[in-house]
Amino acid sequence: RRASSLPVATGRLFLIAPPTKEGVLHPPIMRPTPGALTLLASTAATMMATTALLSSTSSSFAVFRTVGAFTSPLVRRPALAARHRAVAAPSTSAFRFMMSAVDEQTSSSSPAAGGPGAGAGPYPFESVEKKWQKYWDENCTFKTPERDAENREKRYVLDMFPYPSGAGLHVGHPEGYTASDIMARYWRMQGHDVLHPIGWDSFGLPAEQFAINTGAPPAETTASNIANFKRQLKMLGFSYDWDREVATTDVEYVKWTQWIFLQLYKAGLATQSSVSVNWCPALGTVLANEEVINGLSERGDHPVTRLPLRQWVLKITDYADRLEAGLEGLDWPSGTLTAQKQWIGKSVGCNIDFDVDGLEGEKISVFTTRADTLMGVTYVTLAPEHPLVSSLTTPDQKEQVDQYVREASNRSDLDRTSSKEKTGVFTGGYALHPITGDKVPIWVGDYVLGSYGTGAVMAVPAHDERDFEFAAKYDLDVKWVVKPKKGEASAEEAYTAEGIAINSGEFDGMTTTACKKEVTKKLEEMDRGGAKVTYKLRDWVFSRQRYWGEPIPIYFPVTFPEGVDPADANPREDGCDHTVDFDSPIPVDEADLPLRLPEMDDFKPGDDPAGCLARARDWRYFQKDGKWFARETNTMPQWAGSCWYYFRFLDPKNSDMAFSPKVDEDYMPVDLYIGGAEHAVLHLLYARFWHQVLFDLGFTKHPEPFQKLVHQGMILGSDGEKMSKSRGNVVNPDDIVDSQGADALRLYEMFMGPLEAVKPWQTEQVSGVVRFQNKLYNVVKTAAENKCEEMDEETTKMLHKTMKKVSEDIDAMSFNTAISAMMVFTNHLQSLKEKVPVEAAEKLALMISPFAPHLGEECWSILGHDESLAYHPWVEFDEALCVDNTVKMGVQVNGKVRGEIEIPKDADQDLAMEEARKQEKVSIQLEGKDIKKIIFVPGRILNIVAK
Repeated sequence: RRASSLPVATGRLFLIAPPTKEGVLHPPIMRPTPGALTLLASTAATMMATTALLSSTSSSFAVFRTVGAFTSPLVRRPALAARHRAVAAPSTSAFRFMMSAVDEQTSSSSPAAGGPGAGAGPYPFESVEKKWQKYWDENCTFKTPERDAENREKRYVLDMFPYPSGAGLHVGHPEGYTASDIMARYWRMQGHDVLHPIGWDSFGLPAEQFAINTGAPPAETTASNIANFKRQLKMLGFSYDWDREVATTDVEYVKWTQWIFLQLYKAGLATQSSVSVNWCPALGTVLANEEVINGLSERGDHPVTRLPLRQWVLKITDYADRLEAGLEGLDWPSGTLTAQKQWIGKSVGCNIDFDVDGLEGEKISVFTTRADTLMGVTYVTLAPEHPLVSSLTTPDQKEQVDQYVREASNRSDLDRTSSKEKTGVFTGGYALHPITGDKVPIWVGDYVLGSYGTGAVMAVPAHDERDFEFAAKYDLDVKWVVKPKKGEASAEEAYTAEGIAINSGEFDGMTTTACKKEVTKKLEEMDRGGAKVTYKLRDWVFSRQRYWGEPIPIYFPVTFPEGVDPADANPREDGCDHTVDFDSPIPVDEADLPLRLPEMDDFKPGDDPAGCLARARDWRYFQKDGKWFARETNTMPQWAGSCWYYFRFLDPKNSDMAFSPKVDEDYMPVDLYIGGAEHAVLHLLYARFWHQVLFDLGFTKHPEPFQKLVHQGMILGSDGEKMSKSRGNVVNPDDIVDSQGADALRLYEMFMGPLEAVKPWQTEQVSGVVRFQNKLYNVVKTAAENKCEEMDEETTKMLHKTMKKVSEDIDAMSFNTAISAMMVFTNHLQSLKEKVPVEAAEKLALMISPFAPHLGEECWSILGHDESLAYHPWVEFDEALCVDNTVKMGVQVNGKVRGEIEIPKDADQDLAMEEARKQEKVSIQLEGKDIKKIIFVPGRILNIVAK
């Protein structure tokens, strides 16, 4: 099959040849019908299997859905499909062809490129968009209403609020914002109380680095960036309640972020700890494991070292069970739910203690989920940072072990665990098997992490792939203790499945499940281990050694050498001998919040792990009741402000509390949360942790913050790569809005494909939706001018089918197919010339308004309405009018299509044959032949076998 065919309503075939090597499509074999063009436009969403027809001459609508991997018979982009396992979009050449087809169909009606009548003209987006944006601002159209719980449902629609970078928005950013805006506008028109706020995640390393590069204070650069972002969002017509705008850098916002930290501190969930961290002197801060690649910082390729630092740590591990259990019942993407569970990493197993030979009282504890393999342990591996490494290493191995430990200290945890090659060094020491007492050699290996679990593992090479490879590399013993229930295991690889215990003494013959229980029981009796639940999740290192972040509201006593009178000492001065007592933290009184950042001329990071705030001595040191104290010089990470912003949106002007119980009851939880899949783990996990703590403390009635979560797909550059300045493929939305309008940008981004799909941007393709909105605008103008009140049966049925499809597609967030349905209906109204019914035009204006709000408002106004349509009731369809009484079906003779008939849906075979014989081509094919067989599938096909 070198070309794929699509059936159209007339019964003809429209064949699509594949692109040439130069990427240019071959001309179509025959001219497509208008219905086929519309079909192709709608398949910009998928290019997957076609399930039905779309035609301006047929009242049947098709729902195009994309599922699974990219398997289109029309267009194949295996490279894109492999890189993005989400829903795939059509190829650039195919999409360009489809949009050009829409352009051709649209431009063929009138010189004005858009509708019937000599007076038709292009939609004046420049003046219309400014007009309605001004109207919405002056009338506070989207102000959140007072909650009416008795009469209206609520909808809290939230975007993951943006970080206001210096570069401003690119065209990929508005995709999620447009989707949430469609839902907010749709739900308002359905009579719901809608809360749709926006704000700025304005603290963090990027903002500070931008300020350093420009030489301006971060407060100034951040304010400038926010102003630019706000201008861009407003020009796109998003229906945010701007009265609720917040920024994480606002003084009042900082106050309540610090207040939440104090609640964590009082609950014992915020503590200090000496933690081995990734310290980057050049950036002057601690980096997360994900930010270190091959010993270098991801940003700038600066050297990173591992060293212990005093850090504030949030004990998120105390909530590990709750965080996993809370996922049950959430309407989230399955991949995100899985990612959260994997990050939490709950494991049920056994803790086992190995005594150390020659070191009385010392033991090595390991955790395993396969206690049944204990009798197969042939060595134990410690993390390089394990506290027993130095004491159990023998003198002849010391130099080699020390060098190995030093090299491992310069690698991040992620780098160590992701490396395919596992390395290690023998320490010369031995552990004692907890049951047999046999000596087991102790190795040190960098694939074991001191910060994860116990920092030690028992190695069973026969039944663990990693241990098997390690044993083979270093010629270590392999002991088989599990065999398959049937057959024999290969000695050339590890057998990791469950089976029957062998070579295990008293445990021989037991199944894996039974053996686990008995070994655990035996260890408990011997006081050398027992059942345990562990988590991959680690406590959250909450300190940053940078300037641009929330000050941690903690201070410490300052002590002086014996004999020094504190009244005569001044730690702000050089040479003053003093000690900060970090072991005695004191929380700032809540009445004294917020604790503000000091103004600093030099806020660049330094090589002092205390952070740049340590240089602000007048701010750091203060006197109280005749004693000196020192403020904490670490700041909070950027995650802090984004952990609770959805609460502040409820009550942004409240100076007495972060949010009141009433607003929590009114609008929580968030009904729809839209943001990128890159936040599938950390942001969502941290926010849920803070939320659950606040729930336990009684500040919210809702155990989870986000009920439904949707990830929009990434919009790539025209080269198929992620948009970035370095690649030169960034497209500024300002340029699109200036040349073609905000509504065109919104429509194009929603029409490109399913919301979750990864899609390449092509500026030239925006013209297709521009022509569509021109046509719709002129169709409405025609209705307003001619005031036609009559509507024929075909138009009536098509209107109700369109209203049904658009409504259901919005509910499913299938925006591309909703737009496709409106394109089809607009084509039909255009074909009515001057007889466009006013009612049909009004319904179309209402349906287009969530997608293209300026266009919808203008069309509504043209039709004689004085008020905004923002709160006008949504369209309602009659289900009875959405059902076809007749059906069109192809007629085949000997397997080849020879005609098409239209018959009642419940017609029997006899009536179908009667109508088929009336078809000239069918009659010719049957002339002089005997009918041997009739294959009749009601409503679908009639195949006549004749000889």
